[in-house]
Amino acid sequence: MLDVDLVKALANDKRLLILEWLRDPERHFPPQRDGDLVRDGVCSLFIAEKLSVSQPTCGEHLKVLAKAGLIRGKKVKQWVFYQRDEDRIAEAKELLSGDW
Repeated sequence: MLDVDLVKALANDKRLLILEWLRDPERHFPPQRDGDLVRDGVCSLFIAEKLSVSQPTCGEHLKVLAKAGLIRGKKVKQWVFYQRDEDRIAEAKELLSGDW
């Protein structure tokens, strides 16, 4: 059975962009003062700026992706950094390619 949270997360072009960018963060984002792009993830402020949306709007997109398990957040100082959960993404791909 399909996971509604997963389908909802993938049903938005901005969320798909976030997933794409997080696949290769060094290519899509500038170096960060705090936190390593690959090891720690990308600061939500950089994601909001690249999406050209407000921080609250970006936060909602990130929340939907996190609820579906496609990304995970890590607090570094007062910021939250996001990276893809590759195991969950592989599981989601398998689920979506199966019979339903």
